[in-house]
Amino acid sequence: MTLKLAGRTAFITGGANGIGLGIARALAGAGVKLALADIDGDALEIARAELLPLAAIETFVLDVRDREEFARAAKDVEDRLGPVTLLFNNAGVAGGAPVSRLSYELWDWGVDINLHGVFNGIRTFLPRMLELGEGGYIVNTSSGAGLVAGAGAGVLYQSTKFAVVGLSEALAIELADEDIGVSVLCPGPVATNIIERTRALQPSVTRSMTREQLEAARAKSGHMKSFLAGGASPDAVGRHVLEAMSERRLYVHTDPALASLVEERARAIIEAMPTQMLI
Repeated sequence: MTLKLAGRTAFITGGANGIGLGIARALAGAGVKLALADIDGDALEIARAELLPLAAIETFVLDVRDREEFARAAKDVEDRLGPVTLLFNNAGVAGGAPVSRLSYELWDWGVDINLHGVFNGIRTFLPRMLELGEGGYIVNTSSGAGLVAGAGAGVLYQSTKFAVVGLSEALAIELADEDIGVSVLCPGPVATNIIERTRALQPSVTRSMTREQLEAARAKSGHMKSFLAGGASPDAVGRHVLEAMSERRLYVHTDPALASLVEERARAIIEAMPTQMLI
């Protein structure tokens, strides 16, 4: 069925920065009421001031790890803007460390935000969508790094982003008979400040690092910042997401750079399969 956006209410985590804000701008132009959730209260105020002339908007300071806060936000959104039928589980972090230095604390922090935060959004809003019976859409933000492993992204980041892809694929199957679409956004580089914001939030791994290790980490961070700076604009990604929703595309990509690597990975998986079932 064709999904009409105008008049619906969207809940966007990580909505005050980067891709989330790009999606919010695109939705505002489509006549959607906006509920922006972000851990950054100052950025929320700036986003609200920008978007208020364009759309009805409410903002919520929210840590996506906090399920009770999710529930409170959902109730407040319904009271102020109406029921949420467009859900964008976009909040995420890019943190990590070499696996030899990957502490339990850092692992739990990254998994709680990048994976559990997505499920928390689904668990909070999907039952309401189903009960309402007016259809809807869920977009989960993963990454190109959730499709193929590569140097630089790290075990923590790639594990969580691969998981979001699998979660989204399974969710699409379960909702196939419902009028609720599912897409998983797997962007390549996008010009955001996610590296800086992640570094400001993540548990420290630098206290016991040698000077050489610190210099290597800083060089890697600088390379990643430059890599992202040359990527797509958040606004272009936001418009592209809405186009993908209109076509009910499960996978949403922002560039073709990983195509050959994804094909190589798929071929390796298939070639590793036995020719007949083991007995």
